[in-house]
Amino acid sequence: SSRPLVEIVPLEPAAWEGRVLCQWDKDSCEDAGFIKIDFLALGMLSAVEDCVDLIAERHGSAPDLSRIDYEDEALYDRICSGDTVGLFQIESRAQIQMLRRTRPRNLEDLGVQVAIVRPGPIVGGAVNPYVRRREMLRETPDYRVPYPHPLLEEALGETLGVIIFQDQVLKVCQALASFTDGQAESLRRAMSRKRSKEALTAHWSEFLAGATENGVDETTAREVFAQVTAFSEFGFPKSHAAAFALLAYQSAWLRHYHPVEFYIALFNNQPMGFYSLDALGRDARRNRIRTLLPDVNRSVVACTAEGDDLRIGLGFVRGWGVEIAERVVAERLERGPYRSMVDFLRRTPAALRRPAIENLVWVGGCAGFGLTRRELLWQAGLWLGPDTDDERTGGREDHAQTELDLEDPYARLHFPDLGPTDRMVAEYRMLRFSAELHPLTLLQRALPPGMVSSDRLPHLRQGSTVCVAGLVTTRQRPQTAKGYVFVLMEDEHGPINVIVKPDIYQRDRSAVRMEPFLTVRGRLQKDGATLNVIAQSVEALRVPGAPVRRSGLSRSYAEAEASQAAPALVREGEGEGHFSELQTSLPDSMEYWADPERSDPGAFRYLTALRQSPPGIKSFG
Repeated sequence: SSRPLVEIVPLEPAAWEGRVLCQWDKDSCEDAGFIKIDFLALGMLSAVEDCVDLIAERHGSAPDLSRIDYEDEALYDRICSGDTVGLFQIESRAQIQMLRRTRPRNLEDLGVQVAIVRPGPIVGGAVNPYVRRREMLRETPDYRVPYPHPLLEEALGETLGVIIFQDQVLKVCQALASFTDGQAESLRRAMSRKRSKEALTAHWSEFLAGATENGVDETTAREVFAQVTAFSEFGFPKSHAAAFALLAYQSAWLRHYHPVEFYIALFNNQPMGFYSLDALGRDARRNRIRTLLPDVNRSVVACTAEGDDLRIGLGFVRGWGVEIAERVVAERLERGPYRSMVDFLRRTPAALRRPAIENLVWVGGCAGFGLTRRELLWQAGLWLGPDTDDERTGGREDHAQTELDLEDPYARLHFPDLGPTDRMVAEYRMLRFSAELHPLTLLQRALPPGMVSSDRLPHLRQGSTVCVAGLVTTRQRPQTAKGYVFVLMEDEHGPINVIVKPDIYQRDRSAVRMEPFLTVRGRLQKDGATLNVIAQSVEALRVPGAPVRRSGLSRSYAEAEASQAAPALVREGEGEGHFSELQTSLPDSMEYWADPERSDPGAFRYLTALRQSPPGIKSFG
């Protein structure tokens, strides 16, 4: 501005150091005559740029995304099948289900697809008519699209008779009610304001008068104006949708032709999008991209390519910051690979504390030293002592003097390695995602009887009653859904869409909102390739082996079943005795939750440990 902002608008310090906020909202700034510009910070733009740079680094030349084939049938086939996890704007549960029905085949279709899953078109009732008309045109090419009034055919032709873009609101008002440019501009300004419904309603009398003059009956005028006012709930301008569709296609192109580089860029630019790293990693593996655990001699700070695989960076390990990871990598590049745990401890800065070192060991980051993870933890403990002992650094001062290379007499003790369940828990605790297996893979024999896997659902009849179990990926409770909750779960075979009605949500809300692992009983709903389970009950996943107490003695469900033929899932008050308390807590430290002598800590203990460090779950609404 021509003067300091503090002399023009009220300011206040932001939570982010060095940033300042204006106390006026966007509408007040506009009313004061300031120029108002929206800047969008899109993580996918950074991911695409990183992906292109990585392609150039690995293959010698970078693709020009402005000159790629935007009519690639193979890409549209994948998009129409719903294979869009990780892609920009078309990856959500609602988008995937709609893509299988609308089947976009060009950028214009994709622009409509991006814009339609928004509050404006949803509240305006545009979604279902558009989808049905797309299907009718595919089945019957001579199908005539119905319009609310013949005057609207030109304005709504590209969107099959419904309002999807903001621009169409102005065209509809001009075509049906003969709005002038000034009236249309006033309507546009009203749509962009927070309290736009009241401002839009004020235009009703002018709209009705103009529509009546054009021979439109009041019922039709009211219906059309209701669709117009729905856009106060937010809708896309066509230019916005076109730009997003372009970026969506470019992300699909990069994933299809350069999957390794795409997933690396996606990992390195989190958090963003609809899915957690856990879900993105599973999608990468479905596309034959292995996710390799961090390695102190192979990883850098961020994720990198290793052949056709993705190597997770040291910066992803819990307790490792970017600065520490950079120093560890710089030391390795300058003086060569780390040869052993002792060599690693001698050469790394004292700022790298014992918990961070142990976290790296737990996830196999030092597996190249040829020892089991417990043996490496033992060596680290001998060298460093308790983390609370500030006087003991194990010779790891940043400017340490030359020391004698004397081996500790207890350093060669042998300890068994971690079993599959221990490794899974370690990955979720130290990375918040699994690098290889789905957590339910190790629970197959312990799942309650009668569970149906996701790969069997397409072969069942419409309306079948099913019981499914899975790991929650996302939860959605949009304001436009009238109290419905949408839960996306995954088992080891694929996704499961669950729809929870308002009454079921109120009854089972604790499990729906809090539990990372669920069992759902419900009715299977099939609509072409779209599958949903309409929930009748939602519960936390239960497996045998939960400790119970009876007459002061602690036992497990399995033991109780063997001794008195109790059901596998014991309910309080059933059977001969009264099971009064359920023990579900485990010690905080992972070193104590599993018995080193046992390869399998038991299904219940494994599931409880995962619940203590659940995978990343994204909730919306």
